[in-house]
Parts: sequence; C-alpha cells; structure tokens
Amino acid sequence: MSALIFRLAAASDIAAVLTFWVAAAEDSGRPADTADALERLIQRDADALTLVIDGDAIVGTLIAGWDGWRCQLYRLAVHPDYRRLGIARELLARAERQFASHGGSRADAMVLNANDSAHHVWERTGYVSQPDWSRWVRAL
Repeated sequence: MSALIFRLAAASDIAAVLTFWVAAAEDSGRPADTADALERLIQRDADALTLVIDGDAIVGTLIAGWDGWRCQLYRLAVHPDYRRLGIARELLARAERQFASHGGSRADAMVLNANDSAHHVWERTGYVSQPDWSRWVRAL
C-alpha cells in the first residue's frame, strides 16, 4: 500500500467507480448505478463524490450530498483488503467538516438493514440508527 490519496471524483473516474462499487459496495435490492447518473452527480455537485486512491486503484468512496438543507451520505465503500485501516472514518470526517462549513447540523446516512458489517462502521463513528423512521421510495 502506497500513500493513500483522498480526492474528488472527475468524469474520467466514472467507469472505475462503477467497477469498484461492484467489488466493494452493497447493492442488493436496488437498481444498479449508471455512468449517466454519476456524470450528472459530478456535473451538479463536483464536491460530492470523494475517492480514496492507492496507486492507480480506487479503494474507497463516499458521496456527501448537501442540498442547502440536509446533509446526506451515500455509497460509503472501502475495498475489502483496505478495511479497518481508518479509511471510512477519514472519509466521514472530511464529509462532516464539509457539511459544517456549509452550516449543516446533522448528517444522515442510507444504510441497508441487512448490511451488518456496515452497521459496525457507522456505530464506531458515532452514528445511531433511527428505528422510528422508514424510507419510502418510488422509481421514476
């Protein structure tokens, strides 16, 4: 492992990000992410998607979305070979600082109920599950 680089994603990273998420992210029961969706994200909010790079490989990601009101976290993923090295913690700390600089007061994360390994990461970084809320979705 060389020195890890934390940087924002660019359009040229889209294919590699999608490939990384197949290997490192939980995708059960949801539509697959697409290059078009990632391109729109990067164009709309260039600060949203942070990558962690080791050499030429993506080893971590986090989408930190700020809509002017809410702070949302999506797609926290760390390659299995790089877990338990503090990468997720650093990604979250960077996102939280970014949110605070915008005036955000609370960060929310979407985490699948069945993703037990992710629950441990969120708990260790100070997040708590909100059992009194449900997510309602509708495909567009």
